[in-house]
Amino acid sequence: MELLIGDKRYSSWSMRPWLVLKRVGAPFTETLIRLRRPETRSEILAAGSPNGQLPFLRDEAIAIGDSLAICEYLAERFPDAGLWPRDLAARTAARFAAAEMHAGFHSLRGECPMDLKLQETATLSEATHADIRRIVQLLGDLRERFGAGGDFLFGDWTIADAFYTPVASRFRSYGVKLSDFGDRGVVGTYVEALLETPEFKAWQTEA
Repeated sequence: MELLIGDKRYSSWSMRPWLVLKRVGAPFTETLIRLRRPETRSEILAAGSPNGQLPFLRDEAIAIGDSLAICEYLAERFPDAGLWPRDLAARTAARFAAAEMHAGFHSLRGECPMDLKLQETATLSEATHADIRRIVQLLGDLRERFGAGGDFLFGDWTIADAFYTPVASRFRSYGVKLSDFGDRGVVGTYVEALLETPEFKAWQTEA
């Protein structure tokens, strides 16, 4: 397998399937294309991504873009890896949480782009406050309903955790105090667990 990714400092989209592949333990080639340059798009197209976007995965005859689609493919490719919860209710909630992150929280994304080398206290808009409040509500609810037996949203690590790891890094980079947004400690503890995984630490070291 080959995974095309963007800069590890900035590319939250690339981080997600990379974390999943590392969790699976399957060998893969990592091809990094630098972002934020005039030639970035042409290099991505030349590397084989038909829409000029990253990440992009090749696995023999299979070629697939989009971080969520790649993760869904990996869950089918490695069914014994436990990338989604086995229980139907938990699995449905995990897919909903990943999809909500994938498609939403635009204000947080815009005001707080991922930058793993940034440490500041940002002044955020009310729209971003609303995004953070929703994330705190969602993550707290999932931890309380499904998190028994482990440190992650559904106890064991899943694709949903891959999708919220970049969010955890944003909270750290921009000095977000989760207690200001309704967290009673559950979400803060979860965020720290995400940032302490060996896979995230390996990505961060290379950023």
